[in-house]
Amino acid sequence: MKRILIEVFLALALVGTGVFGWMNWQQNQSEQAKVAGLTSAAAEATQKSGDVAKAIQAAKEEIEAEREEMAGVKAKSQQFDAVKASLANGTTLADLESAYKTQKTLSAERQLGLGALRMLTKGNSDPAAIEAYKKALELSDWKSLKKTICAAQIGLAATGQKVKVMEDCLPVGTTAEPKEAHANVTHADASKGAPQKTADKHTAPHWDYAGAKGPDRWGKEFPTCGKGQSQSPLNITGPFAKSSTSVSADYKVGPLKILNNGHTIQINVPPGSKLRIDSVPFDLVQFHFRRPSEDQINGKPMAMVGNFVHRNAAGKLAVLSVLFEEGNENPGIKTLWDNMPPQEGPEVAPEGITFNPANLLPREFNFYAYEGSLTTPPCTEGVSFYVLKSIVNISREQINAFPFRANARPVQPRNGRVITSG
Repeated sequence: MKRILIEVFLALALVGTGVFGWMNWQQNQSEQAKVAGLTSAAAEATQKSGDVAKAIQAAKEEIEAEREEMAGVKAKSQQFDAVKASLANGTTLADLESAYKTQKTLSAERQLGLGALRMLTKGNSDPAAIEAYKKALELSDWKSLKKTICAAQIGLAATGQKVKVMEDCLPVGTTAEPKEAHANVTHADASKGAPQKTADKHTAPHWDYAGAKGPDRWGKEFPTCGKGQSQSPLNITGPFAKSSTSVSADYKVGPLKILNNGHTIQINVPPGSKLRIDSVPFDLVQFHFRRPSEDQINGKPMAMVGNFVHRNAAGKLAVLSVLFEEGNENPGIKTLWDNMPPQEGPEVAPEGITFNPANLLPREFNFYAYEGSLTTPPCTEGVSFYVLKSIVNISREQINAFPFRANARPVQPRNGRVITSG
């Protein structure tokens, strides 16, 4: 009996030991899980702490950059205030306006300077400043006067006018803020030395030679095209008044710079080539081509025309038009066509290729002359046209190789203008 009791006791003791051991094991596992959790939480907290530290450092750097930028803005503001204060008495403005009174017309750059000086002297609500900025835009072209256009648009915006500032005029990283109206400046093409046909990249309205943006619709976006009274081209018919004007060309050889701007083939001319009108020098800026000719002779257009665009020191424009008719191959055209870009794009300068614009001129310099306008938007008036009477040959193959089938503005009303013959 005693032995049985001992065995029962031992069995109970063994069971109790197992239970106690199992409970200890469970508690140990729970403690290990808690330790692992706390370790993970600590690691996560450490990571977050590092991220916070990085964020704080980045914020400090950004604040420092903002401080440096603000210091630059403050310096510019002080400079502006100093300039404005020095002009406040109006003496400089009066002197400039007195000097300009002796000139019949002012260039875009001078109109821009006048507008800026008036705004600094009279304030940004001065009507004459606004008018000067608008005239600067009207006279400007993109290729050679982009900075003038940008300055005039920004100037108009500063006066409170509703004007779209083109994205090309804005600092990198900013965009033009849409407005209800825009300045009258466009992608005026080759007749003004202007840019590629990229209206979707700028805020200026686009135009074309057909369809919804064709010549009969230009006046909607460009009022001068529709309401101007001295528009080009013309149907040149007699009787003619006799001209006493002398015209001569002095063109030079230079590196070929040619582009397809989406409206025509244009050749940009380096400085040195001049047209002299009554001994007044006009610099040849560029020349381009139209198919068919824009000006007509007795109702008949020629196969093509080359328009040579010149500008004098006062900003006055003069166009010398060379008419082409179908005939023999033209060696000068061959050089140009062999190097012209077939698709719209930036200017190209073929290595080792030079060209003299005089290669396209006839020997005789008899001409018809009249006062007209740019033949592309914004159709600015005050352009002197000299249409040479002598016709130059161009082959049918060369005509067909020109990448624009029709890029000529229709003839415009004469409105009583005198056409001279010289």
